[in-house]
Amino acid sequence: MAVGRSGILGGVFDPPHDGHIALARAAVERLGLDRLLVLVVADPGHKHTKTPAETRLELARLAFEGVPGATVELDRHARTVDSLEERRLEDAVFILGADELAGFESWKSPQRVLALVKLAVAVRPGVRREDVSAVRERLAAPDRIEEFEMTPVDVSSSDVRERVARGEPIEGLVPGRVADAIARLGLYRSAE
Repeated sequence: MAVGRSGILGGVFDPPHDGHIALARAAVERLGLDRLLVLVVADPGHKHTKTPAETRLELARLAFEGVPGATVELDRHARTVDSLEERRLEDAVFILGADELAGFESWKSPQRVLALVKLAVAVRPGVRREDVSAVRERLAAPDRIEEFEMTPVDVSSSDVRERVARGEPIEGLVPGRVADAIARLGLYRSAE
């Protein structure tokens, strides 16, 4: 049986929030993905994490369980290119926001990333198309970048962590089962 088009969504997910879910759902729908591989980066080279990898993996599994075709795995590679080299997925797209594309050239081996996968960039209102176009023009394979539209969800992981630390509600910012797990595990209670 032939495997259809795959998407990859990587992140720290500390914690996963409704913006991540909206991005995943928009990508599955707009890009016609049959499979979405959500990679929880165990030890990101570019960010400090607040919670252990296994906890973030549990939260991500709860968060993405309702997204069609989604599977969640732990990624032991700190850099995207290393993970892609190991996985070698056929006809895959790596999903990211337009804001992340702005920093794509600073990634480890960005041209190799483009050789291994296409990039699928979520363009939201408020993101200047000229900024996306400028990055595309500087890359050796601009045709390996496709764009899709999504409605923005105004939430960030740091905002969720800060709200929990202040004792404020996080309903409407994270999936219900994620909120329940954060409370049950006592996560993010101390101020950052």
